[in-house]
Formats: sequence, structure tokens, C-alpha cells
Amino acid sequence: MTDLTNPHCEISDLGDRLVVENRNAARRNALTPEFYDGLHHALRLAADSPRIGAVLLMGEGDFFCAGGDLSMLITAQSMDEDSRRARIDELNDLIRAVVHCPRPVIAVVEGGAAGAGLSLALACDMVISARDARFTAAYVTAGLVPDGGLTAALAAGLPPQLAAQMALTGQPVGAERLHALGLINELTDPGEAIMAAMALADHLARGPADAQAAIKRLMTGARAAIFEAQMIAERDAMALALAAPEAAEGVTAFLAKRPTDFRRLREG
Repeated sequence: MTDLTNPHCEISDLGDRLVVENRNAARRNALTPEFYDGLHHALRLAADSPRIGAVLLMGEGDFFCAGGDLSMLITAQSMDEDSRRARIDELNDLIRAVVHCPRPVIAVVEGGAAGAGLSLALACDMVISARDARFTAAYVTAGLVPDGGLTAALAAGLPPQLAAQMALTGQPVGAERLHALGLINELTDPGEAIMAAMALADHLARGPADAQAAIKRLMTGARAAIFEAQMIAERDAMALALAAPEAAEGVTAFLAKRPTDFRRLREG
């Protein structure tokens, strides 16, 4: 079903699965309030419908999600700190909804995932990715810090040295390397991730819904305290970072399509 009042989120009810598509291809499916609303709605539908065996989350076109829209951060930079925390909590609430949805949620990644888009992909229970996709914790390149539970997900899923490299450098890491380390469940040829995800959803839809929901609650509970504490710590760090000179330089440089000059700030 396409909600004409929400052009950034298309929800397709296929009977035993929901496919949720972020429809913002012109901005590489950057996250918008409209998409937040649509995904929350889809996750509630799934939670209320035992017939739904899985939720498939994908992006329109050739990229999963580029994360937050940096042009919107200009507004956030001028907010007071409590308002910035509230804005970041909107992302955290979306991540919580994915993590706590009783139905399995599968990220279907073509092209790549960056920033909060990577947070969203790793909040899913499983990740199916095209083998040429690239994954980027891009915050540091804009003078910002990760949010949406990303530091918790990276620390839990990767060797500490690679997690540090991704978070501190913002350099992309290929899907094949992350698959070898277990962060990605299955690799496909480009353009075929949705077909592999559909096959996985079909398998899940033939399983016992109540047992699957209980298993997901147990697995989520095993990491919930650490994950929740880390999201709060990330929120507070991001709220401070948004108001700092480094973020002003990073966001301005991105929007102006010029290189950042953080060295100037280091040298005073």
C-alpha cells in the first residue's frame, strides 16, 4: 500500500511480510520525519499481526540509506541543548522500535549504508547485502559523533580495532569484509539483495510466530542494558557536538561541497 500523504515511505503488505521502502532516492534515502512516521507505522502493523513473518527494510534505488540529512542539522545547531537531545531521541526511538519489534526485521542493503543509515541497518535482526555495498560510520567526517546505538552495535559485532577504525576515520568498509566477520548474514550480486531477503522472509513466515517473538525478546534482552545506556551516552555526546565549532565546519563544508579544514580549528 502506498500512502500518498507520506511520499518518503512505501509499505507493501505481501500477506506474510511487510516491505518498507525509504523513498528519498534523490538524497540517497536520507532519513526524514516522514520516513520515521512510516516505519513506526509499519512496525506497529507487524507487531499487531501474527501473520507477518518478517519486515523487510530497503531503500529506493541503488543505496540503502545515507543517514541524517545534514541540511537539517543547520537547524539543530541553533537549538538549545535540551532541544537537540529531543531531536536525537527521535532517531533513538526509531531504533528502539526496530530492536523491540516482535517480528524479525531484515535490512536489504544495496549500494551502502552511512551514518544513521548504518545505525538503522545494524539495529535490524539480519542484514542481506549486495557484495559491492560499502558501510560507513560517517559522523566524524562532519565533526560529529555516532548516534542511534551505532557505537554499541559496532563494539558488539566487530573486533575493537576495526570498530575504532570505522568510527574514528569515517572510511567505508566493504560488505565482503563485514560478512566474513559475521556482521552481514548473506551476500548477493548487486541488485539481488531483495530476492535473497524475500527467501529468508518466506522461511521465517513458515515458522512459529510466538516462539520467534520470544526468541527475539530473549536475544534483545541479553544486550538491552548496554545498548540503551550507550544510546543515551551517544545522545548526550551528539547534543554537545552539534553546537561545537567542528560540527559547524563539517556541516558547512559538506553543504558547500568543499574539503573540511579541521586542522585550522586544532591550531586555534
